[in-house]
Amino acid sequence: MPQYMLSVHHGAGDDALPTDQAVIEKMFADVGAFNERAQAAGIWVFAGGLEPIETATTVDNRGAEAIVTDGPFAESKEWLGGFWIFELPDLDAALTWAADGSKACGGRVEVRPFQSE
Repeated sequence: MPQYMLSVHHGAGDDALPTDQAVIEKMFADVGAFNERAQAAGIWVFAGGLEPIETATTVDNRGAEAIVTDGPFAESKEWLGGFWIFELPDLDAALTWAADGSKACGGRVEVRPFQSE
């Protein structure tokens, strides 16, 4: 069965992470319930939330030696906040789960299939 990555994106303005503790706790509860539903449905492969973009480190080893730089690969107003990897029959199923995931986490969710072997 194909695997899809459902990635959660955050940014400035409307896409910013909430700061109100009650809103954050509700979001975590909603995402927890979504995760439990995905596991019960048997589609769960892996998922994870990422630390803030400021914690990123970039490694570029295309030259004679590796260059390690503090910070993200690209300067951007938007960033990847977390993701789910699900095994689903098709894109339509992935989009349905992405809609539910977006509602649970309060962010935009991008759906991308993994390359077939």
